[in-house]
Amino acid sequence: MTRVAIVGGGIGGLAAALFLGRRGHRVTVFERDGHRPGRDLDGDFFDWHRPGVPQAVQPHGLLAPVRTVLRAEAPDAYRAMLRMGAREHNEFDWFAERPPARPGDEDLVTLRTRRIVLEAALHDAVHREPGVDVRLGEAAEGLTVDRHGDIPQVTGVRSASQAHRADLVLDAGGRRSPVPRWLAEEGCRDAVVENHRVPIAYFCRWYRLRADGPRDPGRIRPGSFSAFAVGGVFPSDNGIFAASLTVSTADPTRAALRDPAVFERVARTFPAIAAWLDLEPEPVSGVLTMGGLHNHWTSLADADGPVATGLVGIGDSLAYTNPTMGQGVAMALLAGQWVAHHAGTASDPASFTAEYRRWAARDLRPWFDAQVAADRADAAQLSDPARVSTEPPTAAGRERAALAACAFDDPLVMRARAKARHLVLTADQAYGTEEVRARLAHWLGEHPDFTPAFDGPARSEWESATGPADHAT
Repeated sequence: MTRVAIVGGGIGGLAAALFLGRRGHRVTVFERDGHRPGRDLDGDFFDWHRPGVPQAVQPHGLLAPVRTVLRAEAPDAYRAMLRMGAREHNEFDWFAERPPARPGDEDLVTLRTRRIVLEAALHDAVHREPGVDVRLGEAAEGLTVDRHGDIPQVTGVRSASQAHRADLVLDAGGRRSPVPRWLAEEGCRDAVVENHRVPIAYFCRWYRLRADGPRDPGRIRPGSFSAFAVGGVFPSDNGIFAASLTVSTADPTRAALRDPAVFERVARTFPAIAAWLDLEPEPVSGVLTMGGLHNHWTSLADADGPVATGLVGIGDSLAYTNPTMGQGVAMALLAGQWVAHHAGTASDPASFTAEYRRWAARDLRPWFDAQVAADRADAAQLSDPARVSTEPPTAAGRERAALAACAFDDPLVMRARAKARHLVLTADQAYGTEEVRARLAHWLGEHPDFTPAFDGPARSEWESATGPADHAT
């Protein structure tokens, strides 16, 4: 049995605690916020003030690893999510007839739900776990560190009440985790932080479908694109969905999107959103914004080796990415699962820490790097749409657009797309097979004049919609 202390009781911390507890380890979770969600999902979602978790009210598409990990480690929590209204979604549902199943297809199913449903299910399961002590309202305030060896070893956590010894400490403190600062205060070398600013901003508004109306608009793609903006829909639980707009932080019209009337006028210029708004849903929130985005990786090792042992970061404390691709929750659960499966070896802190670092570099880092590269390309497009609109696409750009279009016509290419989206294979691995290349070549042969196109508004239409109401007609 390993004694584990976890700094932070968000999704990553709760999931790790649950998985560890069910493998016989003793776990204590320290969470500053004293609120336990679950009794009122809508109240928890819209009214719970969480300044340290700005992404909590933004739309989430929970990638397939969330389902896969929960079904393996906590099937009762997964069933609870379904009872609370979460819905399974298969990428192959787009087609009138699903293709013949292949091994691995079961790991490409995702969940449509708000983040709060997952949090409520995890809270309920963790509070029923006898080996887990969740201390809501009790913040960790520092670390205890043994500096007698060559490498400092974290031996526990300090709270206002006492010091808590642990064989392993997990930093699940999120994007603003104090753990790197605590390590420095204990005389450890600085953690290595890699940070990439993402100059885009999100605007979303939540709606509830009419109880007596359709549950969706039918066969509609989830996103629409302009050269300078993206519009998308996130179907969720219990008849709720979010409409989302993404623009460059340099866009001079972005402040106007905070006005609900302007937001809805603009949203209707994107076919993907207009189809849902035509169902006459009830708005259930104002316009919620999120900016100041980064792709951020924190390593507790530098060129000289680990800055400390006995401590690893999970969730946003290890890595967080621009939420466009929704990788954060999936990576947090995968990390919690790895820790739970290997916690029995934490009695050798140096080996455990080194092995976790190798796993994270092999299994998580590629997705971080892919998001960084994608954001650079997207930011360049959104900030300079005139160039994109006037210059012919590169061969690589045409191929990427063709793959995206082909996936909605060809189930085999859709399978490759799903594997890349759901962290099963990198894009190069998923799309680089002879089979997929042949299907793409066949599709291009049937569409010889294909060029990337935008289905969202032109700039003049956008500016009309973001202007005063008497001009936005």
